[in-house]
Amino acid sequence: MTPAARVQAAIELLDAIIAAARGQGAPADRLIGEYFRARRYAGSKDRRAVRELVYAGIRACGPVPPSGRAAMLRLAGDDPALAGLFDGSPHGPAQIGEGERAAEGGLAPGWLTKRLAASSITGAQAAALLERAPLDVRVNTLKADRATLALPEPGEPLLAPHGLRFAPGTAVEQWDAYRGGLVEVQDHGSQWACLAVGAQPGEVVVDLCAGAGGKTLALAAAMDNRGALIAADTDRARLQRLAPRAERAGAGMIESRLLDPGREMERLGDLAGRADAVLVDAPCSGTGTWRRNPEARWRLTPDLLARYMAAQDHVLALGARLVRPGGRLIFVTCSLLDDEGDTRVAAFLAAHPGWRADPLGLPLGAPRGAGWRLNPHDDATDGFFVARLVSP
Repeated sequence: MTPAARVQAAIELLDAIIAAARGQGAPADRLIGEYFRARRYAGSKDRRAVRELVYAGIRACGPVPPSGRAAMLRLAGDDPALAGLFDGSPHGPAQIGEGERAAEGGLAPGWLTKRLAASSITGAQAAALLERAPLDVRVNTLKADRATLALPEPGEPLLAPHGLRFAPGTAVEQWDAYRGGLVEVQDHGSQWACLAVGAQPGEVVVDLCAGAGGKTLALAAAMDNRGALIAADTDRARLQRLAPRAERAGAGMIESRLLDPGREMERLGDLAGRADAVLVDAPCSGTGTWRRNPEARWRLTPDLLARYMAAQDHVLALGARLVRPGGRLIFVTCSLLDDEGDTRVAAFLAAHPGWRADPLGLPLGAPRGAGWRLNPHDDATDGFFVARLVSP
């Protein structure tokens, strides 16, 4: 592909990503994969260059751009070399027309930028949400030890006791250590969210919104495969991905339970008042993960945020029914919005007399209301809110 053809390919992909964002369609990485599967002639350098252009275009636009071309024009406004590739050549983009307007820049759609500002995310903290994220892994202590594990590349030891950091794009999934379950890809902040659970061998622990089980596997390792660990979710497709991951990791004590939305206690009734700890990794807006999924900020609407908040209240109340007296309920969202953090905890505590927030004091992050918050700028992690609530 010529440099101009790469720009045109990025424009076409951005058009597809913009349409998907407006219609809650497929994520950008899937659309990029499908695009190049249909164009086998594109070499690895072409694919990498187009992908970098696409994500640069996404990060450069705050509100949803009117078109992929407008998004690329936003980039071209700061890059004369890129602007020169709008030359009308075969397979390249048409020349830039007089008065043709570029997409609007900024952090996110205006309403969302205001919500973040109200949650004290401004300036450098806001800008960091659109930087590239490193690749973090957790060494699986059921099979390996960070101090002695040999990997194809040396990782930077992190504060989390089993964490290592690598450069973005490191092909960890191709390593024998990954295929053998010795390491799992997991953000440093996510590792601390799991450590906040304080899961111990022999306990009864419930991962109430387990998804594909990334945090479940961390809990199994913390419990040394001893006790009862229940991974529950309403999403069959995601939950089915846990079994092969658990087998690879040597986590043989995990029990999966598929829940029926609104009727969850039909599958969880035997656990009522029995769990030592319940992790509620609640569905949320994902504002803390924009470094990895920058187009997510185009998908969020005020109505969708309200639905997430209602879902968070629901799963918190559900988790509380499972906790034994004196047990703990850990609430986690990968969001930097107070609406999905301390505000939800305050609403829970107001509705559940006798419950209290247990101070966390993690070595990263800072207090935020009754919980703890990590952010990319200050902590070099994804954005997380974590609160540990104790039953009366």
